[in-house]
This record gives sequence, structure tokens and C-alpha cells, in this order.
Amino acid sequence: MVIPLLRERELERFDRQIMILGEEGQEKLKRARVFIAGAGGLGSPVSIYLTAAGVGEIRIVDDDVVELSNLNRQILHWERDTGRRKVDSGREKLEAINSETLVEALHLTIDEDNVSQVVGDSDLIVDAMDNFPVRYILNKTAISKGIPFFHGGVYGFEGQVTTIIPGRTPCLRCIFPEAPPREVFPVVGVTPGIIGLIQATEVIKYITGIGELLLGELLLWDGLDSSIDKVRVKRNPDCVDCGEGGLK
Repeated sequence: MVIPLLRERELERFDRQIMILGEEGQEKLKRARVFIAGAGGLGSPVSIYLTAAGVGEIRIVDDDVVELSNLNRQILHWERDTGRRKVDSGREKLEAINSETLVEALHLTIDEDNVSQVVGDSDLIVDAMDNFPVRYILNKTAISKGIPFFHGGVYGFEGQVTTIIPGRTPCLRCIFPEAPPREVFPVVGVTPGIIGLIQATEVIKYITGIGELLLGELLLWDGLDSSIDKVRVKRNPDCVDCGEGGLK
């Protein structure tokens, strides 16, 4: 006898999604283990909507605490959370959204020494970071583990998204060979909302096998004129991360 993975309350809760994904697709979401690097502007909408969609396990990592200046865009955190660890604040909200999702919150700095263990057996990595050095570390980890890497970035009213599948698409280093200078960059709260939701959409499509992913394409959003462009990106055979001289 096959025991159904979805309980009766889940069939009711996700009824509108199941119309699109089918019970099999919803079960795939429940089995999924998602790693989210960052609990800030991008990590907030990504984690909220993946939790609401019924992803079974979410591991979210951040080393920061909530500050007042975060609250224009980091909707996972509220005024009362100022001074708290972002991962603790975030886990509280996510567990309230969907008690069926197992949320693991890690307060630490991702580096080359711990990244493999921290990502663990996750099925994919969501890049919700605000700096390229850590993004490059995550990019290499995705390549070494052979798992997808969902990149998103924002600046002011502008943002970008791409989905990276090791061995099939350009990696992050192919697209951005050099890190831009570190800076405190401007951002309007709606921008990470839009970009984070596109990232979450890509994750749901990947897990369930529905639709077309942003493979070999960089989606560019400009909120000032509400325009979306997509540009083709190519693998660099000499890439230090995924090329002949890099990781396989």
C-alpha cells in the first residue's frame, strides 16, 4: 500500500496550486530541500513564498541582526525585531506561515571553510546575498555539488536574475568575471520584492519540472520604466570556476 505524501489538510491548502502542478508536483515541493543564502531584501520574499508554496525544508543562513534601516525592504522582519538575529526573526515568521515546512536557521558567516557543510544535502542554492565574494563561494559550491544556483541581484530600481545549472549553463563567474566594488548601494524595497519573487518562481519551476527556466539568460528588470529585457549569456571555456582550469 502506498501511503500518500500529502495529508488532507495539505490537499485543501494547496488546492489552487495542485490545479497547475498536480499532486505529484506538490509532492515534489514537499520533498525539496532549499538552501537560501541571506535573510534580507531578497531572502525575505524568496523564503516567504517558497514556504507558502509548500517547500518541505528550508535552510536559511545569515550573520546579521535586524536594523531599522533594513525595514524598507526586508519584509521578513518587523519593527519589533530590531536588534534580533535575522535568522531567528525569519524562522519565527516562516513557521507561522506554514507549520509543515521545516525551517533551519543558521546564524553564521558563509566562507570557503564551512560552505560545503553548511549547504549540506540541499537540492539547490538560492543566492540572496548582497556581495559577490560570498556569491562566488556559493557558485563554486553549486558546481562542486552539481546542484542549481539561482542568482538574483538588485540596485535601486533595477535588478537581475538567472538560473545556473552546472555543466549546462554559464556559471556566475562566466557572467561576472570580476566582482564590482563593495559599496552601500541604494535600493527601493519593491525591487528585491520583484527580483526575489522571480527567483522563487524559478525554484518552483525547477523543482516541479514545469515551464521554461532562465537558462543561459540574464533577466534585467528596470522599475523606472517597468521594462524587462533578457540577454543571452555564454559559458567561458577559460572560466576559473567552471572552465577547463576550474572545478568540474
